[in-house]
Amino acid sequence: MEDSIKRPHFPKRAVITAGMPYGNKSLHFGHIGGVFVPADAYARFLRDRIGKDNVIFVSGTDCYGSPIAEGYRKLCEDGRFSGTIEDFVRGNHESQKQTLKDYEISLNLFAASGLGESRDIHREVSDRFIRNLYKNGWLKKLVTSQFYDAKLGVFLNGRQVVGRCPVQGCASEKGYADECDLGHQYMPENLIAPKSTLTGETPEMRDVTNWYFSLTDFRELMQKYTDGLKNKGNVRRIVSDTINEFLIPPVIYVKNENLPDYEALKSSLPEHTMRTEEGKTSFVLEFDELTVRDRACEILTENGIRFRTGKTLVPFRLTGNIEWGVPAPSLEGESGLTVWVWPESLWAPISFTKTYLKSKGAPDDEWKKWWLSKDCEVFQFIGQDNIYFYGIAEMAMFMGQQGKENLTTDPEEGQLTLPTLVANYHILFLDKKASSSGKVKPPMAAELLDHYTAEQLRAHFLALGLGLRSVSFQPKPYNPKANPTDSDPALKEGNLLTNVLNRLCRSCFYTTQKHYDGVIPCGEPSADVVDEANGIILEYEEAMYKCELHSVMGILDKYIRDCNKYWAKNMGDADRNDDAALRRQTLIDAFHMLRVCAVLTHPVAPAGTELLVEKLGFGEEFFSWEHIFEKVYFFCSDKENHKLTELEPRFDFFAKHPSQFDTK
Repeated sequence: MEDSIKRPHFPKRAVITAGMPYGNKSLHFGHIGGVFVPADAYARFLRDRIGKDNVIFVSGTDCYGSPIAEGYRKLCEDGRFSGTIEDFVRGNHESQKQTLKDYEISLNLFAASGLGESRDIHREVSDRFIRNLYKNGWLKKLVTSQFYDAKLGVFLNGRQVVGRCPVQGCASEKGYADECDLGHQYMPENLIAPKSTLTGETPEMRDVTNWYFSLTDFRELMQKYTDGLKNKGNVRRIVSDTINEFLIPPVIYVKNENLPDYEALKSSLPEHTMRTEEGKTSFVLEFDELTVRDRACEILTENGIRFRTGKTLVPFRLTGNIEWGVPAPSLEGESGLTVWVWPESLWAPISFTKTYLKSKGAPDDEWKKWWLSKDCEVFQFIGQDNIYFYGIAEMAMFMGQQGKENLTTDPEEGQLTLPTLVANYHILFLDKKASSSGKVKPPMAAELLDHYTAEQLRAHFLALGLGLRSVSFQPKPYNPKANPTDSDPALKEGNLLTNVLNRLCRSCFYTTQKHYDGVIPCGEPSADVVDEANGIILEYEEAMYKCELHSVMGILDKYIRDCNKYWAKNMGDADRNDDAALRRQTLIDAFHMLRVCAVLTHPVAPAGTELLVEKLGFGEEFFSWEHIFEKVYFFCSDKENHKLTELEPRFDFFAKHPSQFDTK
């Protein structure tokens, strides 16, 4: 290709991470379709694009947190589990690991933050990370109120309290101790109508001391960071839009009907700005500082005025008193604390990278080439609900690893890399947010493999366009409203593999076997065929750079179908006219098309494409983008006598699931 063509820039090295699933259950379809399959497709592409030794793909089971502790407690209470909490987590970790393998997820390491060597390394990384924040002046020791169940005489962890989210505009009815199920953060005392899940009683608030990261000090720097995202072509708008929602000053929303009460009380409120908004049911009180707003909240509560707080930055809690957790460093005499699950899960990919490199015998400081280098980019695939944590808390804490005089949104060599976030919208189930409490239970990821092959599902999940909007997953076997004669929406992209691409593969092999004794005819593909293929390669590369995986699937769909049309027309003409020259040229062209199809489909359907290359008689260098514009004969050691593996009739490179064959 001409050097003048501007192509996207890829890093010399890359770390790929996927959001960590909690260790309280097996993987559901959203884990796989919304995070792991997109991350795997991108990791596989980068291995082909920049070299497999230059890519590390890590994730792991999130072993701590209140969902795990509470799930374990309930199972033991009901007599359904009798082991330790570590046994409980280990069983779920092994289940998750097997499911990922079954979906062809090519992780270099699927670790566990609380098990084995990754646990020990994660504890070391956590201790050092928090001590750095403390040394650099970013930690505050705060006395805050925590929920306490007086009937049982115990403090309640995050999921042992449930109420309504106090953040204005949030419809969640599942607000927990200090965050709701939609990811909004607030101080515990602001939760509306809290109840203990242990007794159903209204809990008391009792003072506890914990360490908090001074996230509120990063508002201006986070605004600069967010503004800079506009210049990054591989970051979706949902990331900057979501972050910006939290960068506004602290506000309180009060119903318009309470305006007279506010007027009578406003002189006793801290300094603020009041404004009304046309067409809104509430007026707004804006404050300069979060602590000032919190004092105003207390005054409004004391006077019986209901309100909701707005999204804003709040101190980010680092520690807690839950027993099952990563031990927190002892600072200023505060000992016996554990690290809250969200902070430690944000730097866990560093721990997992170190664990993987250690398993390969790498030097102790090898991880710095991946996390402290301008030559490496870190890509984190997450769901939209977690943008607050990864896009705000993580970025600020990573910046905060530097002293206050060295803060930057563009780390230098030797400073901690700020990851590139690839955020997906929700993957719905039958047009609704998946819920295990609904009438129709969403399938677990492993269950789907009773009806589909992994590659059929991979292709479908990638085509959904979750980077653009929330999309419904509608597998026919799980849809009670589906008509028996209806096609299965989940098979649309799979059919591209099992029908269309399979047909092109077979056509090339069987024609070579019939007319050329299984030897690939050597020759130059037609110029227009090469030009079209090169254009497709560049279009695909650009879509991959932007992580627009639905566009990747669209490009593949059109090109693979066009290749089949080209074959059908030209080989049909050759057969009708007994034109040996046209037959030979069409086959040469088809092999070039097939090569491009195989390389570009490799991240989507790795097993099928690797089987194809094996039968072609080539090695893994076939997939390398160092040779992306080469012709097939480039890979033949003997260009005149390269013989294919002979295929039996109706050989499948991309097989259907056994359940999809009509047995009548």
